[in-house]
Amino acid sequence: MADGDETAARPGNGAAPPPGGRARGTGDGGLTAIAVALTVATGAMDAISFLALGGVFTSVMTANLSLLGISAGAQDPDRARDAAVAVTGFIAGALLSARIVRGERAAGRTRWALGVEVLALGGLWAGWATAGGHPGGGVRLGLLAVAAFAMGGQSGLVRAIGPPGMSTTYLTGTLTGLLVDVARDGRVRWISVALLAALVVGAALGALLVTHAAPAAPALPAGLVALVLVVSFTSHRGRGGHIRQ
Repeated sequence: MADGDETAARPGNGAAPPPGGRARGTGDGGLTAIAVALTVATGAMDAISFLALGGVFTSVMTANLSLLGISAGAQDPDRARDAAVAVTGFIAGALLSARIVRGERAAGRTRWALGVEVLALGGLWAGWATAGGHPGGGVRLGLLAVAAFAMGGQSGLVRAIGPPGMSTTYLTGTLTGLLVDVARDGRVRWISVALLAALVVGAALGALLVTHAAPAAPALPAGLVALVLVVSFTSHRGRGGHIRQ
């Protein structure tokens, strides 16, 4: 759903394992479930931002960069402002998340990065609910920035620690890779199919919530990311109750 930046990371680059401490490149069903949950959250957040936070996206930065150019040509300063706010928030989230997961004790650092995203989405939900699900003016811009910050954090986290080429936010490269594999050798990467489907499902659920239960809409992405954080603690405990790093 975005650019082709999903190039595979070089092996041996010292990157940390994915959420919970697994090694890169695992085909683990738990990792797939985590990735699907995060992608559903992304779709929901994009639907919320597109429908109620200015008609821009919180995870698809190439689309927002295009909107910046379009708004300049069409002399639409409001759209340009909204796109710029989303891009700025996303950059801040990605930089912070990548900074957090640097270094040793990867599992703990991953949970800190997930915790920051949960706090951001929780704050978004609180501000959104206070506005009755229909924020406007400066509140809307602030919530847009927070939403983009959360998605940028998720993007930076997954890119830094996930298997090569995996993304739970920008999925154009995932779609392209799926089509190339099918056309070239008939091979289907089912995790790619699952992630693309999760994005659509999340967007549909987010749109339904905005339309029919607006005050509760951000509960979906916030709850899913919080669930991933909880699972990262509970599913990787060794015997004796110690979390494996």
